Amino acid sequence: MAKISLAGLVDYCDRTLRTADVQDYERAANGLQVENSGAVTRIAAAVDASLATVRMAIEQRADLMIVHHGFFWGASHPWTGKRHELLRLLLDHDLAVYSSHLPLDAHPSLGNNALLCAALGLRKTRPFFFERGMHLGLQALASLDRESLAARLAKATGSRVDTIPGGPDQCRRIGVVTGGAGAEVKKAAAEGVDTFITGEGPHWTYALAEELGVNVLYGGHYATETFGVKALAAHLSRKYRLPWVFLDHPTGL
Repeated sequence: MAKISLAGLVDYCDRTLRTADVQDYERAANGLQVENSGAVTRIAAAVDASLATVRMAIEQRADLMIVHHGFFWGASHPWTGKRHELLRLLLDHDLAVYSSHLPLDAHPSLGNNALLCAALGLRKTRPFFFERGMHLGLQALASLDRESLAARLAKATGSRVDTIPGGPDQCRRIGVVTGGAGAEVKKAAAEGVDTFITGEGPHWTYALAEELGVNVLYGGHYATETFGVKALAAHLSRKYRLPWVFLDHPTGL
């Protein structure tokens, strides 16, 4: 069984994802969030870092878990109750956790947006959705009817798609931002798309999309963000000859 230095693997991930260059949300804490004793022999990938996925990683005998959503979005103290149980499991089972949020969303080959576009058959993509000093999403020119595009999205994600038919029946300029960008329908429309694909959004976006004349397709926050962690884990598996597994723990949201 191969045994790889955790520090070396983390350094490679940080450089590949350009972690230091991406201005993420303050609490994203991209990079190594939990270290282990220093070696990696098996990788587990998950969308979310949680008590449930940590238990799944331990069952798979992983010593590194790669996630898109890390541990520290809210207050991370005190370490009591379930938080103490989480800490104890991480330490007792020598499980390291590496998290990548916006760096993984925006990566040109391993990123959630690039891979979802590829799964939808959208080619010749261009940068889209400028936020936090960079383009987070992608857009593409196409000629697809709205129902066909929704069917492609459902097939790509394996999840239900909620459609707001606020725009034209024929989708010609499609923007993609995975995750929870639904509240930014106005921003997407201002960048010229007639159809906006993201994971989830608030109730009031239905009326707004109609007023703006934009289609919105909600493919699920979880479902649209499984692509990146899978791709990163598979990439590391090939590079370092390490086994990996995807921990599927869907939220339905």
